[in-house]
Amino acid sequence: MIEIKVRPKILFILHMPPPLHGAAKVGQHLFESAEINNSFECTFINLQTSKKLSDTGKGFFSKFTSFLSLYRKVFIALRSSSYDSCYMTINSGGFAYYKEIVIVFLLRLFNQNILYHFHNKGVSKTQHRTINHLLYRYSFKNVQCILSSERLYFDIKKYVSKEDVHYCFYGIPPTDYQQSVEKSSKEIDNIPKLLFLSNLIIEKGPYILLDACRLLKTRNVDFECHIVGDWGDITEDELIANIKERELTKHVVVHGRQVGRRKNELLSNSDVFVLPTLNDCSPLVLLEAMQAELPVITTIEGGIPDVVQDGKTGFLVKKHDAIQLADKMEILIQNPELRVKMGKAGKTRFEQQFTLDKFESRMVEIFANVVQD
Repeated sequence: MIEIKVRPKILFILHMPPPLHGAAKVGQHLFESAEINNSFECTFINLQTSKKLSDTGKGFFSKFTSFLSLYRKVFIALRSSSYDSCYMTINSGGFAYYKEIVIVFLLRLFNQNILYHFHNKGVSKTQHRTINHLLYRYSFKNVQCILSSERLYFDIKKYVSKEDVHYCFYGIPPTDYQQSVEKSSKEIDNIPKLLFLSNLIIEKGPYILLDACRLLKTRNVDFECHIVGDWGDITEDELIANIKERELTKHVVVHGRQVGRRKNELLSNSDVFVLPTLNDCSPLVLLEAMQAELPVITTIEGGIPDVVQDGKTGFLVKKHDAIQLADKMEILIQNPELRVKMGKAGKTRFEQQFTLDKFESRMVEIFANVVQD
């Protein structure tokens, strides 16, 4: 008799675009993964209730019907089928977390085997509040969690034991940058191009970058800085005003949101990637920069030191330190050979650790372990 292997059933409650941000990109990768869909019987529910990045965390009453629709979808899915596990990309705090508590309640009501995947942090910052502490105890009791780095465990250690935590580096799909000129063959006389690529929100550090650019200007360093990203809590008018205030209009170019071929061209034609982020876990955009053979200058924040190797694939600087940031930017601006060396080292590290295939395989391994518990 032929034995028919039954695939474990997993309910995925996750973020998918729009809007496009790190958690949504990861959700889309999981949704489209042939390896995951072939290994498990998957049901997907989009956790997103905002259509634009600028709407995130705002407008409770205007989104109320969206919340009800989301809760209804989760309830129907749980009532109509039995799952071996439920994977959820839960937020660590704020309005988004309170919205998701209702979903947590539904999962508990149906006695689900819960697996949380954190794409942000903040539990440890708000756990001192009585209401948050009680909700965290409720949310994290008898669950398993996925983090992108062991450096992030501190955030949930009060509520989740180490034995219930899995670690998985992110990965991104391959992109062909071969149509661009090899970095090593670029004319040394060209003005070096710095690239900031991220959603334009204050905590990503664009104003710190502008302060560093102003310092470079006072040192008579030639450079161009290209700022690319969708508008968040920083508006276009605000950013332009800050650029003018620092007298950087001849050095800084604002591109707004760019995707697809245009975004790839900007990565290909840049010399240094800069992300002075103030609050992050493991930004996917760092992987994009490494894949494009760009040396990376970023901050000692979250799981970033597990991605960027200081002095080898780029430089790590202290948060809020525009002087140190400017110093590292100047080093790479003045040393094209070092840029090439670090960029190639970053590309090698990307291929060894951060491809989408490696991410999917590790996630399948985690899911398999969770459904067996």
